[in-house]
Amino acid sequence: MGLIYYAIPLFLATIGIERWLVSRRAREGRTETKLAGFTPKDSAASLTMGLGFLAIEVVLKLLPFAGLAWLYQFRLFDIPVVWWSWILLLFAEDFCYYWFHRLHHEVRTLWAAHVNHHSSTHYNLTTALRQSWTTPFTGFLFWAPLPLLGFPIEMILIQKSISLLYQYWLHTELIGKLGWFGTIFNTPSHHRVHHGRNPIYLDRNHAGIFIIWDKMFGTFEPESEPVDYGLTKNIHTYNPVRIAFHEWVSMLRDAWHAKTWRGRFGYLVMPPGWTEDGLGKTSHALREEYLRQEVA
Repeated sequence: MGLIYYAIPLFLATIGIERWLVSRRAREGRTETKLAGFTPKDSAASLTMGLGFLAIEVVLKLLPFAGLAWLYQFRLFDIPVVWWSWILLLFAEDFCYYWFHRLHHEVRTLWAAHVNHHSSTHYNLTTALRQSWTTPFTGFLFWAPLPLLGFPIEMILIQKSISLLYQYWLHTELIGKLGWFGTIFNTPSHHRVHHGRNPIYLDRNHAGIFIIWDKMFGTFEPESEPVDYGLTKNIHTYNPVRIAFHEWVSMLRDAWHAKTWRGRFGYLVMPPGWTEDGLGKTSHALREEYLRQEVA
């Protein structure tokens, strides 16, 4: 994550530029995008979440390194640090990220760690910094294949930082669709869809750098209607601690009050929205219901 610390001045500068551009467009009455804009409390909450994430990374940085290093001793190949291995790693790490991200939407325990990134009803560069305080504990194993294949640990950590830096610029409404570039790469348009709570957009576009994974595995959705940002049930708070842990509390409460062991287990591993009585609606169910209504 070392690259992230060096990028902090860039983050602050681009946030200021984006805020100025959004304000200017609002004064000019330009409404070609929703331009969710900035509110001081929302931006402060996102920035606080980002600082908390960096602090946790500093404390825990030896743990993922040690874990990856332990796995590296069981590697299948000895991959050298050369130009072609960086290209291989670019795709391999992004493939791991896709499944990390997708499953953090589809398994409630993992969603409890990731949900805070989607909790803002605004969409701007500060949203990119609204990072989870608990995914450092839930995400490690998704990158386990990389050291087992033989990628050196330093390469893996650098590529993970590059991926995170790439995703920063995706969090803006100021950049429209990017034509041919968006057929291969993740773009702000694709990622706006990912942050939408519109039924058609739920759990779509999990890509990090390459949108090809979503197209390959059936989770791609183009931006076709204005995006309503946030959660299916918004939490209406700017308290960073509540943002970070509200879903953990809700999930454990549901599991505690479940009537059966099946229910307790289900509340931990089934998709968000699943309920023991079968009356709950997951994102998949909400999306399918919407599509049926559109056809009808």
